[in-house]
Amino acid sequence: MVKDIICNMIIDENTTPFRYEYKGTAYYFCGMGCMKRFERDPEGYLSGKKDWIKDE
Repeated sequence: MVKDIICNMIIDENTTPFRYEYKGTAYYFCGMGCMKRFERDPEGYLSGKKDWIKDE
């Protein structure tokens, strides 16, 4: 189990179809919306400068 970096939902990385690789690391998401947000600005989310609630 892993945490979706966008919404903090706990998901099973073995069953979710929403996976994105960035700089050699795989990130897993609860849905397409969270994955698309991450794709648009991975550095913003990884650095903590972006927040999914504020950046809708």
